[in-house]
Amino acid sequence: MRGGIWRAGLASGTERVIVVAETRELDKPVLEKLQSRVQDVATDLLGMPPDETVLAPPHTVLKTSSGKIRRAAVRELFEDNRIGQRPRAVWLQVIRLALSSFRPRLRRARRRFAGTCYAVYAHAVFWLLAPLAWVLVALLPRATWRWAAMRCSARLLFRLAGVVVQVEGLDHFPRDKTSVVVANHASYLDGVVLAAALPKELVFVAKAEFVNQFVPYLFLRRIGALFVERVDKQRGAADARRVVQTLRGGRTIAFFPEGTFTRMPGLLPFRMGAFVAAAEANVPVVPVTIRGTRSVLRAGSGFPHHGTIRVNVAGPILPEGAVWSAAMKLREAARSALLVHLGEPDLTQATSDL
Repeated sequence: MRGGIWRAGLASGTERVIVVAETRELDKPVLEKLQSRVQDVATDLLGMPPDETVLAPPHTVLKTSSGKIRRAAVRELFEDNRIGQRPRAVWLQVIRLALSSFRPRLRRARRRFAGTCYAVYAHAVFWLLAPLAWVLVALLPRATWRWAAMRCSARLLFRLAGVVVQVEGLDHFPRDKTSVVVANHASYLDGVVLAAALPKELVFVAKAEFVNQFVPYLFLRRIGALFVERVDKQRGAADARRVVQTLRGGRTIAFFPEGTFTRMPGLLPFRMGAFVAAAEANVPVVPVTIRGTRSVLRAGSGFPHHGTIRVNVAGPILPEGAVWSAAMKLREAARSALLVHLGEPDLTQATSDL
């Protein structure tokens, strides 16, 4: 006969002394005598009678490979009222272990399947709306009508795709004044988000390479985009003057001063073009933070995900001082305003620290 003795804590804070002893006996009178004897021996050893004595079948008192009694494991059996229960067959334990490892795989497979179904649906919505929006923008005779068609298409795209666009701070946006809108860039969706979220017609700045691509070029030209040369410095200077003239003409221009986007979270260094133009035209800069587009559609990926996009419009920042110093101040102030709401690291600071 083998056994174990331990103290079991109660919810009231007191303790009970429990004795578990193994036996092969099944006859009730014999078991009663054996229980009494076990209790007497425990009393001699402890100097006090145990609170409870339990007779259990063989192999109930668990042991380690070195032969030490696993008191905590036996106590757990006692507290769960599983003393005397036959252990599960090995093959059942193997099946249970296999199922426990299969469930996470099944959940992952189910999530991947749901994600693929959503991506197919989102692509279908886009390819139904995009040609219609392109045709409307290409054919409508008035700029205000073209912008209305593009804005409605953008909002309908997000609504049908189940992507919620939340906008905060619109009371800061200067609806009746010319300004330079600067936004962080994380996804191809950012321009669509600005068109859907902001209540004013914007002039987007696009790279000159689009001139050789008929479909995007015609669409961008019809919504009044400015094509800027980024390689040829002489043409780039002429394009910069055209940007300033557009601002002085009373039209609000939208810039992504990072110039590009990556899969890695963080705010990239800013180019000076937007801020120099704002300083020369003496118009305010309006920082607009976009969060969530990186998760909905990552860089280099055509696999969209369901999510929420948050847009925060900060207060206008006015240029002060000479053109270059004013542009530098505008850049730093706009960058700080974006970082407050972006929740991503400053990659300029990270680069300077290396």
